[in-house]
Amino acid sequence: MNRIESLKNQLREKTCVKVIAGIDNFDIEKVKQVVTAAQQGGASAVDVAARKDIIEITKELTDMPVFVSSINPEELAMAAKNGADVLEIGNFDALYKKGLRITAQEVIDITKRTIDLAGNDVMISVTVPGHIDISEQIALAQELETLGIDLIQTEGAAITEPKSAGARGLIEKAQVSIANTIELVRNIEIPVMTASGISTTTAPLAIAAGASAVGIGSCVNKLNSTLAMIAEVRSIVEAVKNVKLSGQEKITVQ
Repeated sequence: MNRIESLKNQLREKTCVKVIAGIDNFDIEKVKQVVTAAQQGGASAVDVAARKDIIEITKELTDMPVFVSSINPEELAMAAKNGADVLEIGNFDALYKKGLRITAQEVIDITKRTIDLAGNDVMISVTVPGHIDISEQIALAQELETLGIDLIQTEGAAITEPKSAGARGLIEKAQVSIANTIELVRNIEIPVMTASGISTTTAPLAIAAGASAVGIGSCVNKLNSTLAMIAEVRSIVEAVKNVKLSGQEKITVQ
C-alpha cells in the first residue's frame, strides 16, 4: 500500500492524525523535530511549509504522506513537483497573526488557480475559514466539493478565547472547529479533518463529531523536547483509535 492509499484508508477508518509543523515555520531544525515526533509517535501524515528544502528534508525523514501548506498557488505547484503528496490550501494562522482574514471567494480563487497549475493528479485539501458564517462555510465546502477537492479542513481556534483552565479550557479552544465539523459533515460527502486547537482531550470529540481526521499543531510544537513531542503525538493517536474501539456514538445536532 503506497502513501496515498494508506492515507485514504485511514480517512475511511476515521483514524487519521496529521501533525502540522506550521505554514510559516521555516526553522529547519524545528521542522525536523516535529517530523521525527510525528513519525515515531505513529501519526498518519505531516504538514510542512511550502519551501523546496523543507519538503526535501521532510521526504528524507519520513515515509508518511507529506502535506504542504500555502495560500500561494505557485508555491503549491512547486510543492507538487518536488514530491508533496497532498497540497493544503491553508492553514491560515500566519494570516491571522497579522490581523488579516481570508474570504470564501479568495479561497475559491486560490483553489481554482492551484488546480490549473498543479493538475488533477495530486490530492488537494482546503481549509474552510472558521471566522466566516457557518452558512457561508457550508456553501464554500460544497463548491470545493464540486471542484473535485479531496479533503476539507476546519478551524476555529483563532477566533476563540478560552476563559477556563484544564479540560474545560481545552474544550473551549476546540469548540468552534468541532461545531464547524458537525455542520460540514452533514452537508458534504468528502472527508473532513478537524484542526485548530485540537488536543488529546478534544481529538476524540472531533472524531465523534464526524471527522475523518484530526490535525494537531500547537499542542506538539510548543513542547521543547523531541521525547515530549513523541509522547503527545502518541497520546492523540491512541485517543483517536480508542473512539473506534469503544464504538462511541457520533454526535448529532437536531
